[in-house]
Amino acid sequence: MQQVNEIDTLIKLLAKIPGLGPRSARRAALYLISNSDQILQPLSQAMQMAWQNVKNCQFCGNLDVQDPCYICSDPRRDETIICVVEGVSDLWALERTASYQGRYHILGGVLSPLDGRGPEELNIDVLVKRASDSKVTEVVLATSATVDGKTTGHYITDCLTNCSVSISELAQGIPLGGELDFMDEGTLIAALKDRRVT
Repeated sequence: MQQVNEIDTLIKLLAKIPGLGPRSARRAALYLISNSDQILQPLSQAMQMAWQNVKNCQFCGNLDVQDPCYICSDPRRDETIICVVEGVSDLWALERTASYQGRYHILGGVLSPLDGRGPEELNIDVLVKRASDSKVTEVVLATSATVDGKTTGHYITDCLTNCSVSISELAQGIPLGGELDFMDEGTLIAALKDRRVT
């Protein structure tokens, strides 16, 4: 019976990271251990600091070391527009474009009956409350162009019918089945500029 040691534990933990399978995890673990002074130790310290200090913003759900996050606390951001995204990676993707200056709202996923994820698992109630604020005039639906993403967008549109906001969605540039985190900045800029009211 093989004994489980620190290397095996590291490999198993790395294999849980999206995009890393068992082989990639073994290579990554070997690289980290082989470069322990230059990479492994600083990485370990950075992860400890992130675990202690990074938190979700109480307003939009973004990850930051401050609450409210740097976006929600920036007075230069347009508080009349809320861009609804599935996750933090989508927010970061849109921020890379530097073409959107409004606020965000992170849902925490999409509606997915097959995965057992209904409206109560998402931050939709908080979105409706935020959209009810008289300052908010537009909600931009920036969910992925997947079946679940589109279904979530339609559900949100129904939930916002009693709010005095226009609802728009990302337009050209986002292919059906595409995910924001994998889009280039040019595609995201075009999609934001050409969004349309639903």
